[in-house]
Amino acid sequence: MRRVLSVHFAPCALFVAGVLALMRANSFRGRSDWQGVVPERPAAVLGLLAVVILCASLLSLLLQPFQVRAVRVLEGYWDRWSLTALFAGILVRLQRRRWNAMRARADRTAPGDVARRVRADAYRRLAGWPPREALLPTALGNALRAGELNAGERYGLTTLSSWPRIYLQVSDRMAAVLSSTRDALDSAVNLCWSSLALSGAGAAALYDEPSQWWLCGAGLVLVAVAYKGAVTAAQAYAGLMRVAYDLHRFDLLEALHYPLPTREDEEDVFAGISALFAGAERPDIPYTHRVDPDADTQKGDGEPA
Repeated sequence: MRRVLSVHFAPCALFVAGVLALMRANSFRGRSDWQGVVPERPAAVLGLLAVVILCASLLSLLLQPFQVRAVRVLEGYWDRWSLTALFAGILVRLQRRRWNAMRARADRTAPGDVARRVRADAYRRLAGWPPREALLPTALGNALRAGELNAGERYGLTTLSSWPRIYLQVSDRMAAVLSSTRDALDSAVNLCWSSLALSGAGAAALYDEPSQWWLCGAGLVLVAVAYKGAVTAAQAYAGLMRVAYDLHRFDLLEALHYPLPTREDEEDVFAGISALFAGAERPDIPYTHRVDPDADTQKGDGEPA
């Protein structure tokens, strides 16, 4: 219920309430009259709230299946159309310049405490970025891609194919933290989209009222704040993904009935399992079916002496 309210309902309610306010102020048909936005009678106020709740609920139900797509668009996966692919290439070049600048600060050697703090901050920021050749056009995409490349790949597991299976093996405490962080990420993404849509509606309604353009500017500020919150939540989520692989990668082997590897052949074993997840042939690893000792004890107690 909490996820439904924070992730889906609240952003849709913001958009519906904003558009309804513009309609009641007659902003789409002429000069805005903001005095008529809020009804004077309590019954009319309750009816207006019911309309907002109903419309926001229906809109959130319609948009819920597109949650993954909403995140991926903000990540910068824009290669489907030629125009967006061209724009993505421009942004990727800008991201590479930022990456090169941070690498230069991290590699710069200079005496003094200030220089050491600058290098430490550059190393810290680089740790949250993917390699230069894997950069995406947006900061959100780079934050999530860094988690994808640094979580399972350190052990030979392909993160994208193994993460749904690893997630089902994590402890209850880890699952609660992951779910809470993911909800924060999705809430910020949806708030970003709803604020952007509301700013567009405001621009269409207030284009002939320059004195009211500050409302569109406020909406864009909310977009920027929500996007920054999404990037921060994505960085936290990527860090938790790395922790999940550190603690539960062997639980995946146990669930698949494969023996635990040694330190030397761990990467080879996980690489074979990743190939299996991708649809390749089964790895040459024997099964290890563990027998429940309690079941054997009960069976022995029931047998005649």
